[in-house]
Amino acid sequence: MNWDIIGGKWKQFKGDVQKQWGRLTDDEYDEIAGNRQKLAGKLQEKYGYSKDKANREIDEFIQRY
Repeated sequence: MNWDIIGGKWKQFKGDVQKQWGRLTDDEYDEIAGNRQKLAGKLQEKYGYSKDKANREIDEFIQRY
């Protein structure tokens, strides 16, 4: 699966994303609205990830689906 599918079906995947990255708030998930770059930015902000680490985390998440 690729991010385009997740982004297009954000409401369906939002719960799984919330389980993976629980530090993000509901408002932040609404702000992300399926945008991969916004999710990466929020992971950098909330978890202190580097840009590469945030993207690796997202890639690993996608691979599980």
